[in-house]
Amino acid sequence: MVASSSDRTSNPIRSLLGLGFWVQGFRCFPWMAVNFFLKDSLNVDPSTLQLLQNSANLPMVGKPLYGVVSDAVYISGQHRVPYIAIGAFLQAVSWLALTILSQSSISIFTMSLFLLLSNLGASIAEVANDALVAETAKQPMTSSKKAQSSSGELQSFVWMASSMGGVLGNLLVGFAIDRFSPPSMFLFFGLLVVLQFFITITVRESALKLPKSQSNVGIRAQLSELSAALRKPEIMYSVAWFAASYSIIPVLTGTMFFYQTQNLKIRSSVLGISKVFGQAAMLLWGVIYNSGLKSVSPRKLISAIQAMMAVFMISDVLFVKGVYREMGVPDSLYVVIFSSLLEVMFFFKILPFSVYIAQVCPPGCEGSIMAFVMSAVALAFIVSGYLGVALASYTGVTGDDFSGLPLALIIQAACTIFPLYWSYFMPDDVKSKTTKKRK
Repeated sequence: MVASSSDRTSNPIRSLLGLGFWVQGFRCFPWMAVNFFLKDSLNVDPSTLQLLQNSANLPMVGKPLYGVVSDAVYISGQHRVPYIAIGAFLQAVSWLALTILSQSSISIFTMSLFLLLSNLGASIAEVANDALVAETAKQPMTSSKKAQSSSGELQSFVWMASSMGGVLGNLLVGFAIDRFSPPSMFLFFGLLVVLQFFITITVRESALKLPKSQSNVGIRAQLSELSAALRKPEIMYSVAWFAASYSIIPVLTGTMFFYQTQNLKIRSSVLGISKVFGQAAMLLWGVIYNSGLKSVSPRKLISAIQAMMAVFMISDVLFVKGVYREMGVPDSLYVVIFSSLLEVMFFFKILPFSVYIAQVCPPGCEGSIMAFVMSAVALAFIVSGYLGVALASYTGVTGDDFSGLPLALIIQAACTIFPLYWSYFMPDDVKSKTTKKRK
């Protein structure tokens, strides 16, 4: 087990990770406020909104560097907890600064800089949290059955913690956006990460009972280990395919946000409920995966999710054409259920893939490998967002004209199907890989 029942009262690792991933999920609260602030106060168009959303994620691409530093550079004899604290501190500075500046005149450039700083802090904290999860999964087990159970247990726990943070954040934001100004919402989240910072600095890493690892190996040695690990076929090909399965899809998040709020006049409270429904689905997905899907091969599971995403995109075509409306289905109901499910399906694939990577990740570079994976996914999302902007431009979709949106959605669905033809890059049996590694 990850921790026995007697250990859990003395080992704060679940509390630390639970708080960290919960805050990570709750980040949707200020970011929804950012979307409305950009649309209503700074009057940006859909393409500019999507460009800003994706460009703000650029610090996520640097996760391998943060992972290498976290693995190799110890601060006061610790190499995980201090980085979580640093990440929380940077986020606090960013959101509190936005609270002050957004109440007066603020340029898009200035706001983008602080959003970049916020995501830099979030990236550093996420890398350290992911590394803690991977390291804990590497603890010695008395049997392979226990090891497999442990490998998925903590990942499912933090997945559910993140989902619960998302549920609460989206539930609150749907109603707060009509009652409070975006600066007030920035302030609330800024104070929350300040609280996380002070809680984190009270935790000593020695109390987490992490497995022993070589310290002070140096960044160069850590980079060498990372390079060697990434050359392993079971890691290299899997990560390449997984990232490509995201990057090839031109997402239309900014366009759909404008379509729902400007064209359909969907209220912010409905959008909040939609996000809550999606986060609840993610939470349920974590429970279902942990209880019965850990033994399913990642190729079959991820391919099934990818195909289902394409089906939901075709459903969006019918939605935009008004087919469901003619059948008596309200637009708000479709947005709450189907639009939210499609949005979170992009993240369903991450849970089984992270469990697989944790199993094949060599000891000593857990932070670097997990960071590289999430960096590849972040870069894929950025590319996907830029492709979405290009697709919207190609089909003539603007903030006032959505006549080309059905065609854009059809192209998006076709691009989603393409990666399935190269799904053989993913392993077909996790157990055999894990067994070979232990032998």
